[in-house]
Amino acid sequence: MSLEVRPATADLWDDVRKVLQPKQSAHTCWCMAWRLSTGDYGRMTAQERGEHLRNLTEKADPPPGVLGFLDGDVAGWCNVAPRRQLDRLTSSKTITPVDDVPVWSVTCFVVRKEFRGKGVASGLLEGAVEHARANGAPAVEGYPVDPEGGRVNPTLAYVGTMDMFERAGFRRLRRTEAKSDKRHRWIMRRDLV
Repeated sequence: MSLEVRPATADLWDDVRKVLQPKQSAHTCWCMAWRLSTGDYGRMTAQERGEHLRNLTEKADPPPGVLGFLDGDVAGWCNVAPRRQLDRLTSSKTITPVDDVPVWSVTCFVVRKEFRGKGVASGLLEGAVEHARANGAPAVEGYPVDPEGGRVNPTLAYVGTMDMFERAGFRRLRRTEAKSDKRHRWIMRRDLV
């Protein structure tokens, strides 16, 4: 598999929509849950969240995430940004900072159904790391779920799994109080400098 990973810029908005809103829904997250405070997120409609993300693709420097392409077709998305730009994460009581390093955070993966099982999420993670590196990040963190020897519900594995992060060179720092599919999530980090 040769996944081409590109920053999610305004010229790729149609591809962002194809991944994050494959059909109209009043519940579409648009990957804004970590970028907004809980209150702001809850008050916004799906359309407003989409407009907010579109604005980020147009104006944010660096872009708010990366897209992966297989044979020219968009296969998936990864939300990656400096932790300080992720309001809900900076105020989280369950995923607290380990230290003062200005890390970038990988918070979400979305892979289109027809591309699942092809290593897209792993390729997106590598692309997210390179995106962070190119924009001066000293380290990248993720907050994946520990499958604890079992299988994680795919809907709840949007944060990634520890195995995937370990294969990408991340190391375990600390178990958090956050859970996904009733299993603990860990803070994992890959140093870039």
